[in-house]
Amino acid sequence: MIQVGFAAFYLVYAETLNWVVPDFHLDVCDFLEDYGSLGLLMMPRGHGKSTILDIYNAWRLYNNPDHLILHQGATDPDAYKVSRGTEQVLERHPLCQLFNVKKVRGETQKWWVTGSSDVRHGSIHARGIMSNVTGSRANEIQNDDVEVPGNIGTPEAREKLRYRLGEQTFILIPGGQELYVGTPHTHDSLYSEIMQNPDAKCLIFRMFEKEKRFETIIECFVDFAPVYIFSGIGRNSKLLTAGKDYQVHKSGSGFKITFDESHALLDVYSEALWPERFTAKEMQKRRRKCRTLNEWDSQYQLHAKPVGDVRLNPEKLIPYDVEPILKRANGQYYMTLGERKIVGMTCSWDPSSGKLKSDTSAVELVLHDDIGNKYWHRSIELTGEVVTHDSQGNITGGQVWQLCDLVEQYKIPRITIETNGIGGFAPSALKGALKKRRIRCGVKTQHSSQNKNKRILEGIEGPLISGMLWVHVSVIDTPDGENTSKQYKQMQRFNPALTEQEDDHLDSLARAITESPERVGKLHSNLEANESPNWRMDGGVVEATLDFEH
Repeated sequence: MIQVGFAAFYLVYAETLNWVVPDFHLDVCDFLEDYGSLGLLMMPRGHGKSTILDIYNAWRLYNNPDHLILHQGATDPDAYKVSRGTEQVLERHPLCQLFNVKKVRGETQKWWVTGSSDVRHGSIHARGIMSNVTGSRANEIQNDDVEVPGNIGTPEAREKLRYRLGEQTFILIPGGQELYVGTPHTHDSLYSEIMQNPDAKCLIFRMFEKEKRFETIIECFVDFAPVYIFSGIGRNSKLLTAGKDYQVHKSGSGFKITFDESHALLDVYSEALWPERFTAKEMQKRRRKCRTLNEWDSQYQLHAKPVGDVRLNPEKLIPYDVEPILKRANGQYYMTLGERKIVGMTCSWDPSSGKLKSDTSAVELVLHDDIGNKYWHRSIELTGEVVTHDSQGNITGGQVWQLCDLVEQYKIPRITIETNGIGGFAPSALKGALKKRRIRCGVKTQHSSQNKNKRILEGIEGPLISGMLWVHVSVIDTPDGENTSKQYKQMQRFNPALTEQEDDHLDSLARAITESPERVGKLHSNLEANESPNWRMDGGVVEATLDFEH
């Protein structure tokens, strides 16, 4: 038998079927032949990764019939597609025909090739990621598009998926290989985790290597030659035409693009990865089939985003990095945040004690200026017991003591406490701690009966999408080793359709925002209404003498 490299094996098969092979396919061949112990291959939809994987499996078995492959897809039927595809390549490849390498026994789920000496584990074993593969053994485990909306839609589903992937550790024969192939479907995609692994070898091809997104513009500047420019997303999207819809001019080290009309959303891209197959007409069709920008970004540009819209998009938060200053003038105190005058301060505490499925005791502090902006200034998690006492019964610590520190630091006038699940214990404990510390602060209790998701949306969504919700950098700063803060993740993952999800900070934030009345602000105080002419007739002006004498 002639041993050949994968690129040569692939080209022989491509020539047999009269394929035109793009250059990046050969890069994929080189990667698969030597990806080490952990590999990640990401390619846009429709760029042939499944086909290449079929040929790769056949090449592995051609060179070594004792090689054991466990191929896992999102479901059993998805995994079976690669199993059947590999079998077809063995049947049609000239080298496999010449040396009689073929399937000799077994079914689609598990089968053996000529020369395999293993009687228990198939040369190809294809199963869905949620199927039971306990007792299997493999030299190579392939996870092909195992991350799909159906198995990452809830925190429980994401945890179950990672548990299943963790079980593969006991299946892989020492010295074996793990290969991940797919596109992301969520912010905290498992592919993002693999990319952070120093032992992983990654090959990522996006549909467009360079990209730039703009909102509500009529002119822009990019540092690459624009080839494709899309306006909008979904059925109303349009691929703009150079010379007709826009003009391009060289400007310094980049390009200036002037549009004939203003556009609410524009995506500017460089040359496509596979322009011979993905023509302008084809890309326009695919753009219109994507319902959301996230779907387009995740499936074609391979950004870690969910395929649906993010209802509370944290990217719309406006960050700031200043602290409020308390001043005294003309016998009165006033507070400023940078150049803005602060006219209100609200603080909400959502205790975790007494609640099921909750481990976060969230406190949110929001400042309000005189024109209606809200500043999410602090978001902290209280730890330990709600309250601790010494032997004489005096309050000496606990969550309420930590909250007193926050009250003292920012001169908080009142705290609102959600009493669901904890009754009147937390408010009374906080009042005792405030009295012990000699701090003046009001304590308001609130029992929530409204649907929580509705309450969160009503409180946060309006200020967020209108550009009036600011956030202090301390809230979105990330702990060491993490990409995003817990608060940021809760906004990214928030799904109004789910009843159980991590939303402690969001629930407390919504309450803090709505605790302060909305203000029209000084910007509007000098505006005069445009009065319409009074077209109704009156009786004119009449002077009358009144005589009250009898």
